[in-house]
Amino acid sequence: MSDFIYGRWPVLESLRAGRRHFQQLLIAEEADEKGIIRKIIEAAENREVNVRRVPRRIVDDLAREGNHQGVVLRASAYRYVDVDNIMTISKERNEKPFLLVLDLLKDPQNVGVLLRIADAVGVHGVIMQERRGVGITASVVSASSGACEHLAIAQVTNLVNTMKKLKEEDVWFVGLDIGPHTQTIDRVDLNMGIGLVLGSEGDGMRRLVRETCDVHMTLPMRGAVDSLNVATVGSIALYSAWQARGWEGWKKP
Repeated sequence: MSDFIYGRWPVLESLRAGRRHFQQLLIAEEADEKGIIRKIIEAAENREVNVRRVPRRIVDDLAREGNHQGVVLRASAYRYVDVDNIMTISKERNEKPFLLVLDLLKDPQNVGVLLRIADAVGVHGVIMQERRGVGITASVVSASSGACEHLAIAQVTNLVNTMKKLKEEDVWFVGLDIGPHTQTIDRVDLNMGIGLVLGSEGDGMRRLVRETCDVHMTLPMRGAVDSLNVATVGSIALYSAWQARGWEGWKKP
């Protein structure tokens, strides 16, 4: 089974990451061979990927109306990892676990944005439910600007059981929630082995996932609108957790 990754940055990052098997790079005939297009071609040649110039309509069809920017990469399906692999990354870096957990998010744009931020703050891995939620599709790769190609992402059949097992490895789960029995973000200790849990758009976390969380955290708001998009909430929480760790791993320029 093949995926068709589209968009200049998603294609370039996929080639740079090299976690898939690449079959062919297609570039619209009118695209100028300079700037990022030149970098994409060089990355493809370094991986011995066949490069073809084709009419734009072919690129349009393969990208299925996505914003392809004249580039489509045919590649094998995304390679997920095991949860154990994610924990190994934490141990190799000698850092407390820093995880992002997605409970049945359905919007590829939201998932893509969250994965881009997760990569930016250096999470050790992302865990998501295998069924009924968004996986790593071409739309998600595009929305993440290719960041997901560099992340360790696991799909699990039972999110609650996975969370319970990770608790045995000193991972505390902080669920982003609203309503009573929540603590504001400034009152939660995020400098620990942590899994930030985000529920689906509209419905939030499922009941058992919510009950499995150790802490329920909320973002205070004072404006007329009393809710935030899940990607916005998750982005703020991820950066707050990284800040609590003293910007761990950041090489200040």
